[in-house]
Amino acid sequence: MLTVASDIEVLARFGRALADPIRCRLLLALREAPAHPSDLADALGISRTRLSNHLACLRDCGLVVAVPVGRRTRYDLADERLGHALDDLRNAVVAVEADKSCPDAETKGCC
Repeated sequence: MLTVASDIEVLARFGRALADPIRCRLLLALREAPAHPSDLADALGISRTRLSNHLACLRDCGLVVAVPVGRRTRYDLADERLGHALDDLRNAVVAVEADKSCPDAETKGCC
């Protein structure tokens, strides 16, 4: 049963998904085009078992969907707006990096 999540839950799930570099790479790959797990594993250079665990996390977070295609399964972003959100986040991070507005960035390595 699908339910509507609160804003905080949605952001927490998105943050959990982005907390791992492999999941970030998966989301960016799926932003470009839907793909089968074997192709994703090859493109990312990881084992299919490891990929499966990350895809399960992304499915549980509601960010990707598994689409049956014959005897295979294809993965896609759950909503096309996620691709735009990823672009916006990347651009915001790049803008912050270029601006270096955080006074502790150099000494604490926090940003």
